Amino acid sequence: MKQGYSMRPSSINRSAITTEDFAMINRTPPVALKQLRPICLAIGFLALGACTVPINQATDKTTGFLKELPEGVALIAAPYQNLQEVILKPEDGCYWYRHVGPVETTMLPLRSVRGRPICTDVAAKTASVG
Repeated sequence: MKQGYSMRPSSINRSAITTEDFAMINRTPPVALKQLRPICLAIGFLALGACTVPINQATDKTTGFLKELPEGVALIAAPYQNLQEVILKPEDGCYWYRHVGPVETTMLPLRSVRGRPICTDVAAKTASVG
């Protein structure tokens, strides 16, 4: 393609289009890109689903843990964590689970399979503002 040549429809001089320019415009995306697109969309939707704030997230009055973990959070959470005793901390907007270890019992941040903490979109907005 010629340098400084704009490919806007209003500025195209049809007689100046070369075969190389035409091939560049009409090329098809690589096969790998076509196969990767649905996977990326699925991961994106799962991540967005995990970031939503549940409207009626009921907590058990006796223990303080959530009665039911949101489905999106349960799908992306790493398997080695206790999903039966989870809380959503309002101060950071992240999910925490109760870990019973050999020495002590403590609250740890609920993490995804990739090791990232699972938080609501409220936490992300607070972090970007502050």
